[in-house]
Amino acid sequence: MPTPHATKRPTDAAYLDDRTDTDLVDLPRELLTLPWIDIHNHAHTLSWDDRERYALAGCRSMLMVASGYHWTPYKPVEADDIRFLWDDAINRRTVIERNHFFEAKLGLGVHTGVRIENPDELLDAMDDYCALEEVIAVGETGVVPSQHVSGWSVDEQRAVVQAQMELADDHDLPVILHTPNTSADAKRPYRDGLGVTPGYEKNAGLGADPVLDGENPALESVKIDVAAARDAGLDEERVVASHADRNNTAYLMEETDCYLSYTIGHSWLVGVDAADVADAIDEYGSDRIMIDTDCANVLRTDPFALKRAIFELYRYGIDIDDIRRVVVENPRAVFGFEE
Repeated sequence: MPTPHATKRPTDAAYLDDRTDTDLVDLPRELLTLPWIDIHNHAHTLSWDDRERYALAGCRSMLMVASGYHWTPYKPVEADDIRFLWDDAINRRTVIERNHFFEAKLGLGVHTGVRIENPDELLDAMDDYCALEEVIAVGETGVVPSQHVSGWSVDEQRAVVQAQMELADDHDLPVILHTPNTSADAKRPYRDGLGVTPGYEKNAGLGADPVLDGENPALESVKIDVAAARDAGLDEERVVASHADRNNTAYLMEETDCYLSYTIGHSWLVGVDAADVADAIDEYGSDRIMIDTDCANVLRTDPFALKRAIFELYRYGIDIDDIRRVVVENPRAVFGFEE
């Protein structure tokens, strides 16, 4: 006889004894304390409280990307503006570690989202920056179909990207690619004058004409980046394609040896979430997959997103070993984070 319940009348709990699904009992408690690594964010631009949320959610290590045209005060952007971003991140990194206890390392690069005057000055300086112990990656960088304010031809972008890849190869560093997304379909347009969306502080009216306008310019950009890596002699396993999505996953998985990182910190904007990551693991395995948040102060982003994704991946049926590989083992293998 089943043990009677003390409830006034039978509740759902009274019927659980008849269930044979052992997963209801054998819950994955280890996921509550599983450490995780965010391989692409801009956390040095966030508030103290946002960085503390990373720590509270169990972040073990992070790679803060100092390159990014959004934070420069002037347009067009000059080389000194980018050097300021690099120097600011270097200046603040140690204090961030001491305040929040997670390991914080840096990625430095020349982002091609806006034309940069005198890029050779940056490339000449990058050699010394890449030798710094706290710099563990070059990027984010990569060819993009159109720029903000001032356009950059595809050939100019490719030259700057390839030069960075050559530096990465010289210093045995991985490269973080900014792969353009095919954004999620909007349910309806926002009111004119609000910018891209109310959650993205960028003046969309200053966009330059596209320099790539074929059938699939986002994917074409990624293919140009991969070709640049090959010409630079950079091992494709040292390339991490951040912002991976359904538009570029098949190409990257089937025709390259690159790693893919799915950005899930602002799914409302790019349409990528834990379900996309689970689908990729089901189809290709977890050996070359990571997750990042890309949290930054110009976006409505979520420092808890990666921790939530850990739970969501399990709910979608992904094995715990695969989850661990995606959120901690692969990042350590590629970027050399602490054990």
